[in-house]
Amino acid sequence: MSVPDLHDDTTDGSSGWRIEPPPILLRHSGLPRKSSGSLRTQLAAKRAIDIGVSLSALILLLPLMLLVALAIRIDSDGPALFTQTRWGKDGRRFLVYKFRSMRTNLGDARGIAQTVRDDPRITRVGALIRKANVDELPQLLNVLKGDMSLVGPRCHAIDMLAAGIPYESLVADYHRRHSMRPGMTGLAQMRGLRGPTDRPGKARARIACDLYYIDNFSIFLDLRIMLGTLLAEFRGGKGF
Repeated sequence: MSVPDLHDDTTDGSSGWRIEPPPILLRHSGLPRKSSGSLRTQLAAKRAIDIGVSLSALILLLPLMLLVALAIRIDSDGPALFTQTRWGKDGRRFLVYKFRSMRTNLGDARGIAQTVRDDPRITRVGALIRKANVDELPQLLNVLKGDMSLVGPRCHAIDMLAAGIPYESLVADYHRRHSMRPGMTGLAQMRGLRGPTDRPGKARARIACDLYYIDNFSIFLDLRIMLGTLLAEFRGGKGF
């Protein structure tokens, strides 16, 4: 199975990537057209993997997470954890957990102000944990609870904007991405589509990846994305 070559429309010469309107945005709604029995089996296996991996990771990473929490408390005033309302499966809302990486008095609880490189709101410890994506480790709790999955569409804040425009206005098929649980990682992240969505094409490229994932969901695709994400992080993550 081939994955479509969807990229940002950046023009700074760093990648030379462009995006054309992908046909998958209007293809069909809902989950992939597999037999109901096959789909139920794969979704059950996906949930079993989520529970097993998130529980194991929380146990193994507990010492690291405690050290990160302590460093955050020492570095700046405020709690170690940050919570924010995000879109969940079927349009339900839930609180996502992250390590706090910004100054408490400068944080954006609604998610409107996107993080940019050298963002003055980010603390010293916050810069380190964001670079290594350690700030997202508490989302393993969301996975264990069933709010999220290890792999899925990116978990968006309710009021998130793309190039100053609500995602719903920018991409007509936007809410179809909520037919599955949001993921800690996904096809867009694996392909390096990260950072602020300051151009409409960047946002459309990421939503196109989300919808492609939903239309072609399989355990094999999940495993490919997880492996690809790990390889990308080992080569040097793009978080900031």
